[in-house]
Amino acid sequence: MIVLLLALAIDLALGEFPRHVHPVVWLGKVISLELRVAPCQSRWAQLVYGTGMVILTIALFAVPAYFLLAYLRGVNTVAYVLVAAFLLKSTFSIKELHRIVFKVKGFLEDGNLSGARDRVSALVSRDTSKLDEPHLVSATVESAAENTSDSVVAPLFYFLLLGVPGAITYRVVNTFDAMIGYHGEYEYLGKFAARLDDVLNFIPARISGLLIVTAAYLCRKDGRNAWQIMLRDHSKTESPNAGWPMSATAGALRTQLEKVDHYSLGNSNNPLSSQLIFSGIKLVEISALLWCGLCLIVEVMRIAFAT
Repeated sequence: MIVLLLALAIDLALGEFPRHVHPVVWLGKVISLELRVAPCQSRWAQLVYGTGMVILTIALFAVPAYFLLAYLRGVNTVAYVLVAAFLLKSTFSIKELHRIVFKVKGFLEDGNLSGARDRVSALVSRDTSKLDEPHLVSATVESAAENTSDSVVAPLFYFLLLGVPGAITYRVVNTFDAMIGYHGEYEYLGKFAARLDDVLNFIPARISGLLIVTAAYLCRKDGRNAWQIMLRDHSKTESPNAGWPMSATAGALRTQLEKVDHYSLGNSNNPLSSQLIFSGIKLVEISALLWCGLCLIVEVMRIAFAT
């Protein structure tokens, strides 16, 4: 429990670690190195290599973390807690998402569409260079909703199940999916990572949808509509998981979130304005707080039953 509390405190107080000491930045560099020698011709060779990349990288990051923490636990409790909290914090992010989303909101309110497009491109994989303001708002709210699962619920879910190495394993897979898991140049290299990410996010995504519905009631948004739209539209996205928190958010805000030529979620009762970004991130943050509270309760119950 202390590890989780300290990791949350670090995130809320400091946000992201500097790049030169951030494990996920190191992870991205390792993946980039692995891609340099990836096969270019055979689809089967790419598939096998891509599978091996994921397994090897999990071994490189999660296994040493497991043995390091096992060693520190028996040697020095304070060192164990500090290192475990540092590693756990690197797998999730609440404050950084808030910062980026509000940067987009600020650019839009200043009429700076080019600045907003640049910031949104860091959140989504789609081409943002020609997006108008409503679609920039939509992409921002969609990303914030999806990150409820990817950046908060899923890492802590696997921390509860498998400890810090479990959270690290999830972050490795999710980072692979973000870098090479989509269609295009890396389709076959990233296929294993994408499918594994779908499996790992299956439960967290549905938990995230329920959390957003609950947060909608607490924020005096339309909780009933969030539930109805989530049940109706969650399957409209190509991802089997992203549609759950995104459609719940669309319903809660009584708006329509749209990726042109791919999907539209919800009904267009409220226009997509920069103010909806504030409402969307508020839903995400309340959902994150609810989930962190539930995780702490689970940790307390685990300690209680162990004694």
